[in-house]
Amino acid sequence: MNHQYAVIGAGPMGLCTARQLKRFGIPFVGLELHSDVGGLWDIQNPHSTMYHTAHLISSKQMTEFTDFPMPEGTATFPKHDALCQYFQAYARAFDLYNHYEFNTRVLACTPNEQGWEVTTEQGGLRQTRQFKGVLIATGTLHKPLQPALPGQFEGELIHGAQYKSPAQFAGKRVLIQGCGNSACDMAVDAVHHADSVDMSVRRGYYFLPKFIMGKPTDTLGGAIKLPRRLKQWLDAKLIRLIMGKPSQYGLPDPDYRMYESHPVVNSLILHHLGHGDITARGDITAVAGKTVTFADGRQAEYDMILQATGYQLHYPFINPADLNWQGDAPALYLNVFHPERRNLFMMGMVEATGLGWQGRDEQAELVALYIAQSESGSASAQQLHETVRKNAGQRADGGYQYLQLARMAYYVDKATYRAAIARHTRALKADWPAIKPLPASKLNTAGNA
Repeated sequence: MNHQYAVIGAGPMGLCTARQLKRFGIPFVGLELHSDVGGLWDIQNPHSTMYHTAHLISSKQMTEFTDFPMPEGTATFPKHDALCQYFQAYARAFDLYNHYEFNTRVLACTPNEQGWEVTTEQGGLRQTRQFKGVLIATGTLHKPLQPALPGQFEGELIHGAQYKSPAQFAGKRVLIQGCGNSACDMAVDAVHHADSVDMSVRRGYYFLPKFIMGKPTDTLGGAIKLPRRLKQWLDAKLIRLIMGKPSQYGLPDPDYRMYESHPVVNSLILHHLGHGDITARGDITAVAGKTVTFADGRQAEYDMILQATGYQLHYPFINPADLNWQGDAPALYLNVFHPERRNLFMMGMVEATGLGWQGRDEQAELVALYIAQSESGSASAQQLHETVRKNAGQRADGGYQYLQLARMAYYVDKATYRAAIARHTRALKADWPAIKPLPASKLNTAGNA
């Protein structure tokens, strides 16, 4: 029997997962489709959905790994290439490259009595190997969610995943469908190249600036803990005072409380709406040729429609039933732990305002510690498993009434989520001295942390 675990993916989540497994002496093999680490942040990765003008929407202070800060001089909101270099440096610093098989596609993960059979393909050669467990860290932004248009469009129709450069907009009448963070980035890009730019928006959003008083917005307000409803009300009032109401720019106002959907961190979109560089439109009700009709009856012609309509969870190498899939996402405890399969972990299938990569690293530490404790048969690991079985369907939402959207199906409240992770980690670490050393044949060369 193979005592190794398979880590699928070498993006930020895969890398911190690999590092934590290594810390706790858990043998593993990393499997990565691309030829290098970094995931979607490596724009040279043919599977990346990154675009050339992309930057972090959260500040580096709130996003970086605490014990591996970004280099001095890195911009507050770094560009994708700086982040790619950061993850490559992370992999070198913790000697993770040697643990990965690159240019390797995972074709199938199938459970059996010994663990998991994993079939991979590399250089045209297929092989099936037995692993003790599987940790899936392939990310959530790969499979485009591309709704059908109400009619036939005769112009150029693309999804945001196909957008790479503002040059794609040159000389075109462009309609951006959607108003999330990427949609707003792309609309701002289009302003400087397209003949015209419109945005089709169905619902309201909260718009946040990246800076307030010269400081990153996401670094403010953390010192004072307020009741949830009061924080929602107060932050919404503050943002309205600073930014105004979306309806003042021609956009619908949100009909939900702040933080019940992911906010848009972009003040330039409002700037260009206010200057007439971008025209706000309603929902699309009909398409014929190059003519688009909107919910208010107005019509306009376009050469390109860019659907910045987001992504859907997609794990083509595993049966959704094996993930306890329910509705728009797998039903897992803390978005990680399967209620029955103790050797399957969904790494990084979590979104939260301000969670950052440090929050994901804490998730990885908990999983690695749980595996190590389970290997020794500790009581604390069994207690966590019982908690998982009883609470797999519950969300760490902190009481927020998140919108019923596919992209919000795996959204959590940062404070609630990190507190739960920390609580379980403390319980497992308290039992750590009772763990018997793993047999030498099971250890990585780095040994235990």
